[in-house]
Amino acid sequence: MNHYTSKNFVLTKSIGFLLNKARNIVVTETDAAYKDLDITAQQMGILFSMKSGLAATPFELSKLLSIDTGLMTRLLDKLETKELLKRVRSVDDRRVVNLKLTAKGEAAAEQIPDISPPVLNARLKNFTKAEFEELLRLLRKFIGDSA
Repeated sequence: MNHYTSKNFVLTKSIGFLLNKARNIVVTETDAAYKDLDITAQQMGILFSMKSGLAATPFELSKLLSIDTGLMTRLLDKLETKELLKRVRSVDDRRVVNLKLTAKGEAAAEQIPDISPPVLNARLKNFTKAEFEELLRLLRKFIGDSA
């Protein structure tokens, strides 16, 4: 079924516009919440993904977080400059770069579960539990995630 046609398409009512606007709001609010840690929402995603064991290389992080490799390199450079992570060449394959959180990075990552929920909950305060679960279900369906 085609939900949009050339006759009914309105930019500000399109799913792409609304998803982008919602994303921008969450990123802005998340950036503000992480100001004291001197990290951004994107950097938080990297640190928490590493802390959670979801990714250990730049490529894995790029795939997981849907960030192109060029931007990922710049984000990792900033995190390395802030001494939150370090790059370590694989001993098995010198082409592979593994990432490791520093003690400072571990300490920052440990604070993420305390900082992010209030930001998200403030945005979701008018949702019932059923509406929240339905939103998650629909977003997973939209992105093709069957999990």
